[in-house]
Amino acid sequence: MTKNKLSIIFVALFLATSASSFACTNFLVGKKASTDGSTMISYSADSYWLYGALYFFPRADYKKGEKLKIYEWDTGEYRGEIDQVPHTYQVIGNMNEHQLSIGETTFTGRKELKNDEGIMDYGSLIYVTLQRAKTAREAIKVMTDLVEKYGYYSTGESFSIADPNEIWILELIGKGPGIKGAVWAAIRIPDDCISAHANQARITKIPFKDKQNCMYSKDVVSFARSKGYFNGKDEDFSFSDTYNPLDFEGLRFCEARVWSFFRMMNPDMNKYISYINGETKDRMPLYIKPAKPVSVEDVKMCMRDHYEGTPLDMTVGAGSGPFGSPFRSSPLVYKVDGKDYFHERPIATQQTGFTFVAQMRSWQPDPIGGILWFGVDDASMGMYVPMYCGISAIPKCFDEKMGNMFEFSWQSAFWVNNWVASMVYNRYSQLMPDLQELQKKWDNYFKTSVATTDAEANALYKSNPAAATALLTKYSMKQSDDVLNDWRKLGERFMVKYLDGVTKGTDEKGNFLQNDKHIPQKVTRPGYPEWYNRKEFVQPDKDRFRVRSQEEMDRRK
Repeated sequence: MTKNKLSIIFVALFLATSASSFACTNFLVGKKASTDGSTMISYSADSYWLYGALYFFPRADYKKGEKLKIYEWDTGEYRGEIDQVPHTYQVIGNMNEHQLSIGETTFTGRKELKNDEGIMDYGSLIYVTLQRAKTAREAIKVMTDLVEKYGYYSTGESFSIADPNEIWILELIGKGPGIKGAVWAAIRIPDDCISAHANQARITKIPFKDKQNCMYSKDVVSFARSKGYFNGKDEDFSFSDTYNPLDFEGLRFCEARVWSFFRMMNPDMNKYISYINGETKDRMPLYIKPAKPVSVEDVKMCMRDHYEGTPLDMTVGAGSGPFGSPFRSSPLVYKVDGKDYFHERPIATQQTGFTFVAQMRSWQPDPIGGILWFGVDDASMGMYVPMYCGISAIPKCFDEKMGNMFEFSWQSAFWVNNWVASMVYNRYSQLMPDLQELQKKWDNYFKTSVATTDAEANALYKSNPAAATALLTKYSMKQSDDVLNDWRKLGERFMVKYLDGVTKGTDEKGNFLQNDKHIPQKVTRPGYPEWYNRKEFVQPDKDRFRVRSQEEMDRRK
């Protein structure tokens, strides 16, 4: 591929996305912590202006001296150019052909450390590195070498980096205006543990002597001393406390999401609710052991969480409305009578562009072993569809060319999912059970169909890799199209069943009750729940909406 053609791909990608992935969420699962020995990381790319799409970079060869133009992922702004490498690997979304996967969350940190002259932003680091590295350790070296050579443009960032055998967290922040490089630390998460990060730096003390499970920049402590951020002993140094000090928003908006994942995987972590409330200083550990092995379905469930069943439950209380909706209008922080108040910030959120659960399986050949469970829009409202990392093309419904933030398309999964979700938000308790039933149907189907596809692809792979690739591509394409069609049908059913705030009756099979003239035979008007009528209408002004008796009417003057 020529330099100009690759540049065009990058321009298309960055200009099409042109988004800020703020307030994202990552979960990490070690191979001995999972049910089947796979490693996993999850990611929600959350932004109010990110068009959710599945990116595709084909493998390619380059001549010596060729350059790669870099465009910032958030804005599409041209940042500069870097040296191209002789060979790049194929990338499907955030997973490459060797099952290497990378996610991120922005923690911003000390704003004075941003270098506006740097070339590499966090998005470029992800997608360039996926094309150049085979393993997590190699990816960390590629990323840190790139910022050292070309400068780092973004603010503080946490990266989840995983291959079929290891999972790592890399936290990185620049050195300020005009200074190339970054200060950083990377910790390998033990195989029998899980971890998470959500827009708050989480690496505290660095085990400097554990070279096997820890990497760091040589000046990670000395730079902090030179800036006056830290003056203690090396063994007391904390990356997070130094470069991204905790405040209330860091606790409630960011660490709370980590806590929710941890407490779902290990009930002992419920005790940290006092930490989340800002009542204690005892920080959560970087990683924990789950109470039982974690499945890919467990990770999907956690990505759909709104703090249900906890003191932070979004489906009850202020803002949930009559139908228990977890949706809140932005911004997170608002003022009343000059004082600041806030909404909770859950794991699943309406502004998600795309979301995934990356599953890496060491016992399978790479093209079969890597599955990117990919979805668009709100994780709680959509479907995670299996994309094998060995596929040769991406489904049209996930293609960035299928639409954008200003062009609605019925062929775009992003727009169809948003259309359905927008109906559910307003009548959550009534419509959400139907949507969850559809999610359950597909989740159960994928458990069996993926196993069947694995077996069929393995039978072909040794003798005919091309045939195995074709099979995987056909499978991923078909699942994407079928899920899109089901979501479109669900939206159409919602329009018919719940038109104008009423509910059309159905039989035990879900068929609408109607006569031969298509006139509904049963229509109910569910109205608001009694508790809501009492709270919102009766208690504030009991006489305004009270029906007068005939005796009262007769006493009129």
